[in-house]
Amino acid sequence: MDIELLYFDGCPSWQSALENLKIAIAEEKLNEQIHLVKIDNPEQAVKERFFESPSIRIGKTDLWPEDREDYFLGCRVYQTPEGLKGWPTVEMIQQKIFAKKQRGTL
Repeated sequence: MDIELLYFDGCPSWQSALENLKIAIAEEKLNEQIHLVKIDNPEQAVKERFFESPSIRIGKTDLWPEDREDYFLGCRVYQTPEGLKGWPTVEMIQQKIFAKKQRGTL
């Protein structure tokens, strides 16, 4: 299973997302590595179907998919229990992992 964190250098939130992702994976007792995917240019954003930074994918599927056709370098915003933030909480990531386990896609 591939766990990826997609980001670009201009986004300050990706490191917080990475820390939360590490915690969620450890707490869920997943023995998987996180692959960092740095998006360097608009062409790569389109090729990777990049939903902005930070984005987390498991098995090439974004944990927060969006119905869109535009992909670009930008900072993503997540609706968290504490309001809008630039990264998902540990609990939000765990909920997505749990849902994938329930569906048998993890």
